[in-house]
Amino acid sequence: MMVATILQGKGNSVYTIAPDRTVAEAVAELADRRIGALVVSANGVDVAGIVSERDIVRGLAESGPALLEQPVESLMTRDVLTCSPEDTGRGILGYMTERRIRHVPVVENNRLSGMVSIGDVVKSRLDEIMHEAEALREYISHT
Repeated sequence: MMVATILQGKGNSVYTIAPDRTVAEAVAELADRRIGALVVSANGVDVAGIVSERDIVRGLAESGPALLEQPVESLMTRDVLTCSPEDTGRGILGYMTERRIRHVPVVENNRLSGMVSIGDVVKSRLDEIMHEAEALREYISHT
């Protein structure tokens, strides 16, 4: 299944935070939206980085509560794996597993256009497998 198809099912909503906002503001945004990561972007279009719950927990372990007053850019992951709507879910799942990441921003024409999580990709893969199994059952029952 293509990333574009996954986005059609879940929507193109993607939440961003400016790099100069504090980690405390990022924590509040993650909690309010009940999400696991924010794309770091000064303009909501370009991807400067990504900050996840995991990044924040590791930062707190290293820096303690003072981390909450630091800017997001001090904590964000700068080397962001992105994908395009034409990429396959199977391919993205491989990268996510290999790099141990759970969120991948979708970029089209150099513009942020969505976000897929490992849960989104796994769900789409399970849907594919269920459709394949149903097609095989149909084929077998008609032969």
